[in-house]
Amino acid sequence: MIKTITPLLCCLLIGASLAAHAQSASPETAEVQKTINAFFDGMRRGDSTMVRRTLAPAAVFHSIGSKAGQAPALQIENINGFLKAVGTPHPKVWDERITFDKVLIDAYLASVWTPYEFYNGDTFSHCGYNSFQLVKLADGWKIAHIIDTRRKEKCK
Repeated sequence: MIKTITPLLCCLLIGASLAAHAQSASPETAEVQKTINAFFDGMRRGDSTMVRRTLAPAAVFHSIGSKAGQAPALQIENINGFLKAVGTPHPKVWDERITFDKVLIDAYLASVWTPYEFYNGDTFSHCGYNSFQLVKLADGWKIAHIIDTRRKEKCK
């Protein structure tokens, strides 16, 4: 019995140790997450200047989705139009709630995967996944590209 429990206990302890290590964010990961959080904090506040500060020059936004009975289509979001919409007063808070699923970093490039749910005030609007590409420039991590999916059901 002891011979069976000892290897099992060792595996559990090693697994728990690896999981704890994987969950502790490096300072670089924390900086990448800080940039993305600032992007969404700016959206919630309706502060287009705050959002713009998180973006790299020539940043690109895409969305992939489909309407009922249609094939998926890639849409390009106009950055200036998006920033204008963020900064134009609207009656309800635009609240995109994200969790950080994966953050991968190599030198000056970061790739981040975040599931999200978007609320207009307290009302659920849609959900999906964001894929961020960030670059590390002289003034820190900046969002170079965002592509997302959008749907109204099967969020989790």
